[in-house]
Amino acid sequence: MRSASQSPGPSPEASSSGLSVASGRFSYDGEEFVEITLDLHNDDTIILRSVEPAGIIFPSSNSDTTSGSVSPAIRRSSSHRLSDAVSRAKQFSHELKAEFKRFSRNLSKGSNSNPSTSEPCSAIESALAARAARRQRSMLDRSRSGAQRALRGLRFISTSRANAWNEVETKFDTLAKDGLLSRSDFPQCIGMMDSKEFALELFDTLSRRRMMKVDKICRDELHQIWSQITDQSFDSRLQIFFEMVDKNLDGRINEAEVKEIIMLSACANKLNKVKEQAEEYAALIMEELDPERFGYIELWQLETLLLQKDTYVNYSQALSYTSQAVSQNLTGPLRKKNIIRHLTAELTYYLEENWKRLWVIALWIFVMAGLFTWKFIQYKNKYAINVMGYCLPTAKGAAETLKLNMAIVLLPVCRNTVTWLRSTCIARILPFDDNINFHKTIAGAILVGIILHAGTHLSCDFPRLIDSSQEKYAPMSRDFGETKPSYIELVRGPEGITGVIMIICMAISFLLATRWFRRSVIKFPKPFDKITGFNTFWYSHHLFALVYVLLVIHGEFLYFIHHWYLKTTWMYLAVPVCIYLGERVLRALRSGNYSVQIRKVAIYHGNVLTLQMSKPQGFKYKSGQYMFVQCPNVSPFEWHPFSITSAPDDDYLSIHIRQLGDWTRELKLMFSEVCEPSVSGKSGLLRADENTKKCLPKLLIDGPYGAPAQDYKNYDVLLLVGLGIGATPFISILKDLLNNIVKMEEQDEASLELNQKLENVDLATLVRFSNGPKRFLKTTNAYFYWVTREQGSFDWFKGVMNEVDDLDQRGIIEMHNYLTSVYEEGDARSALITMLQSLNHAKNGLDIVSGTRVRTHFARPNWKRVFSRVCSKHPNAKIGVFYCGAPILAQELRKLCFEFNQKGTTKFEFHKEHF
Repeated sequence: MRSASQSPGPSPEASSSGLSVASGRFSYDGEEFVEITLDLHNDDTIILRSVEPAGIIFPSSNSDTTSGSVSPAIRRSSSHRLSDAVSRAKQFSHELKAEFKRFSRNLSKGSNSNPSTSEPCSAIESALAARAARRQRSMLDRSRSGAQRALRGLRFISTSRANAWNEVETKFDTLAKDGLLSRSDFPQCIGMMDSKEFALELFDTLSRRRMMKVDKICRDELHQIWSQITDQSFDSRLQIFFEMVDKNLDGRINEAEVKEIIMLSACANKLNKVKEQAEEYAALIMEELDPERFGYIELWQLETLLLQKDTYVNYSQALSYTSQAVSQNLTGPLRKKNIIRHLTAELTYYLEENWKRLWVIALWIFVMAGLFTWKFIQYKNKYAINVMGYCLPTAKGAAETLKLNMAIVLLPVCRNTVTWLRSTCIARILPFDDNINFHKTIAGAILVGIILHAGTHLSCDFPRLIDSSQEKYAPMSRDFGETKPSYIELVRGPEGITGVIMIICMAISFLLATRWFRRSVIKFPKPFDKITGFNTFWYSHHLFALVYVLLVIHGEFLYFIHHWYLKTTWMYLAVPVCIYLGERVLRALRSGNYSVQIRKVAIYHGNVLTLQMSKPQGFKYKSGQYMFVQCPNVSPFEWHPFSITSAPDDDYLSIHIRQLGDWTRELKLMFSEVCEPSVSGKSGLLRADENTKKCLPKLLIDGPYGAPAQDYKNYDVLLLVGLGIGATPFISILKDLLNNIVKMEEQDEASLELNQKLENVDLATLVRFSNGPKRFLKTTNAYFYWVTREQGSFDWFKGVMNEVDDLDQRGIIEMHNYLTSVYEEGDARSALITMLQSLNHAKNGLDIVSGTRVRTHFARPNWKRVFSRVCSKHPNAKIGVFYCGAPILAQELRKLCFEFNQKGTTKFEFHKEHF
């Protein structure tokens, strides 16, 4: 044997004491052999020093120098004798010999020169030198900010609580049997049930470390595992992650092992599409980290990918930290504010934001109080108060407020009227965005009025009347008859029976309109589950038609009032009921004229149904508005609102419907029956179009109706925030902005071309061009933040996202996707996904999650940083914040608008969608 002698000097790893063992390469029966040099250290470590091709040589012991090509140390957990180490080294040499043969053949095939025996040798040496040079370059300065963030990552356990181990011990006591915890219970014990496969692989990896394969562990062994996975050392966590991939502990990862860990990470993060393309992504990683095509990567290469992932990103960070943002927005909270000044600022902002609501509510309460007081005083001066007491004027005062509220409760849901009023100057003083909230508030006042009116009648003045003496009763015989009535007779009269029926109907309607029943929060066993859901809410609300009829009858049989012109119930109801009935008639007529033909149907992941239909003649709408849809095959009476996702200039209408209730479930099922599996190159699980052989269900539409987002053109900058299906109102806005951008560019090009040919243009043409419509876009920028839990959601608007990237050359629209099913950056379960995302976008320009050129971020946005960034980029701007989603985030966004309005010249105005 002889050791390698071409190396200029020993590598840093060779500094420890040990024995150098070399294996010669020679030709025997035509076979090619590889010469390797190993260091066998006293600490049970084997270091591969060099791998070289060689000719027919003889052993020599005169050379002690070694090659500089060094691979990482492979540390074993149990001690071995020198002979065992040498046998392992020989086995390793045979594997490297096979790789050398394969690599030599690949290089010889790609060579343009004549093949010779020296060319493979020089190619191998060049490849080894190149890998060694890359390793030297990968010795990163870990003090850099990007590396520092990465060094804090790769956490297996996210919690940093001091009592975390105590919680694990408690779970161990619950799950363990005979003092042993089974492998299947390990994920639940350490709190990783939502990524069970990843936790089981972690369990197997740490078992392999101890050269054991066990199905049960004791408390001490669990504590050892817990200590390893919560180790604060980045190198320790990196080694564990590497060994999860390197199952044979040979210090190398091949492409098949990379594919396996990609699939495991994708499964833990619920990324089905990434899992399907795991083979392609594994090849991408190998191509990047193994350019020499050795067929494997080592620990230092994986570390390079992790620490240098930011260098692969060729697009801006989502939430950049700029000095301007810090100086303008983050220094404000550091200043101590005077409490009185702070409260004054909060009050001022509250009044500025809510003055429309406040004056309407104040006027409404004032009118109710005036009516109650007027009626109370009127009956206080009647003789009946001597018999029935103050219960009577209280009941009559409440009745007067009920007449008012039963009338005006219809106005907020007269949607055509509200939509028309939005376009008038009255919209400056009335909060039309809160029409549904006002409807609910009035309904609450009606409930209070019923309790006061019916409660005082039934429990107070009726009993007092029955218990009154004959002398006191005598003056009231004109209203109640010569004979004093019994309690049953009072309730059985026209006034009593109509009142009781109205109370029952309204109680049912109120109860089934609450969130618990309308959203099916309360679950009942079959067949009682039918009393919850939107269908039940819809039909029960139509009991109010009967209530209004009974209310008019009830008002005609009043005690103490005998002249028709004093019976004012019908006077209160006449105008609002006529407006409401006119709206229903208009809907019936318009839905008949707005006949639509289904053009395309697509069903996506997440139970989302997309419908594209023909645009009826005369159907004009603004981006952000919505329309009602009816499917007679599902229900001939129900109409449901959906945001229009097509742009006003499109020649079709489109809506996106997510299955959330019984009606949407039936609609999706009906369209699923006529759809066919999607062919290659088209999105969606199922699709159908005009050429589908089966007959598509019929749809009726009514609208459009106004919504807060339709006023987006009044703002300099837009901040659009959508949660899940809540992105639908803003897709139309993005499309409309994009169409306006394209038309403005065409207009600019035409103007430029006209200026260049000005001398050849006659005066008539010049006047005609100058008098033509000019498009002016007040909105200079739009930021769209879409937060969703499912990767398949991005398929809904993949085409729109790509269009924005292609056509928005001015950078007006900026899109940010957030996927909350993926663990936050720094978690070991998402580490490989994060690295792969950056690498794939840098190499191919595509995001692995959305399949578009729009970057997808993981976890939830830091909204304060989002506002800080937008505020710093647009000083003195009027920014419209439009939100559609869960109410809890609306509170946070509204609060941030207030905070940032106090800090600088940028003004935020918040709007939330209501249906």
